[in-house]
Amino acid sequence: MSRQSPGAGRPRLADVAARVGLSPASVSLVLRGAPGPSPATRARVLAAADALGYRPDRAASMLASRRSGTVGVVLDIRSTYHGELVEELMALAERRGRDLLLGARSPARDERRAVESLVDSRCEALVLLGSDAPADRLAELGATLPVVAVGRRLSGAGVDVVRVPDDDGAAEQTRHLLDLGHREVVHVDGGAGSIAAERRDGYRAAMRAAGLPGRVVAGGHGEADGARAARTLLAGECLPTAVAVFNDRCAVGLLDTLARAGIDVPATVSVAGYDDSPLSRLAHVDLTTVSQDVPGTAEYVLDLLAERLDGGRDAAREVVLAPRLLPRASTAPPRS
Repeated sequence: MSRQSPGAGRPRLADVAARVGLSPASVSLVLRGAPGPSPATRARVLAAADALGYRPDRAASMLASRRSGTVGVVLDIRSTYHGELVEELMALAERRGRDLLLGARSPARDERRAVESLVDSRCEALVLLGSDAPADRLAELGATLPVVAVGRRLSGAGVDVVRVPDDDGAAEQTRHLLDLGHREVVHVDGGAGSIAAERRDGYRAAMRAAGLPGRVVAGGHGEADGARAARTLLAGECLPTAVAVFNDRCAVGLLDTLARAGIDVPATVSVAGYDDSPLSRLAHVDLTTVSQDVPGTAEYVLDLLAERLDGGRDAAREVVLAPRLLPRASTAPPRS
């Protein structure tokens, strides 16, 4: 099929409906990502819309529905995982006829301010990535508009949740090192926050189950935090044989400092990260890490939003996705 030529005028919803032999109402359900149409019908409609070059007239639909048509996403600008997830969300939202507006949080701009700016911009729903806001504040926010919290364990807050259980992921990360034969496994943590706390708990649970003492070293979210943690380890009397790190960025900082000190990874120290970031996949890094299923998370986030916005669902839902360990070259059995 060829795209409609520019001289033919802007393709309309009715043109897509005529192309696939469906009613405009059915086509609208597909393009809005609403539940109901079968996968085969969705595929036909999306293919026809693409062939015709159809794009929803968002301005007209907003005037008709008195809805903004915009979903606000709050993210930590330091997180490579958040960056990958936002990229996936944007691609899916475009196909589903939704707009995303980003609200960044950083050490100089907290989550509350980012949320306020998105609400002031008339976003009709919010996606909070890695939120550390108190549950009562999220409950208050969820009472005013649909909210999906990503990566956060919540109960009773009245907001939807999509998460990978961070305690399970960190436990799997630690068990991988234990299964290789390591007994001196240190955890470099992520500092304050509920996600960092869950990953610490998962590490400690795995060490207890193995009958081994654990040790937690202060870390953080970035490369400088990992470098600082590495200097702490290097200053000790004896290096551990393995390190389970809060995230990939922190792990990369640790790897760099160990390399500068002449420490061979993994021959002397095995290192495992978390998030499966682009950094971890670089050939000279090749970091063992834990994947959080970015495509699956993005799909579920937009499905939950569609259920709230288009289907009228009121009860909160939680979707829990399994973590997946990805062994790479940064981990190996300890040197005998």
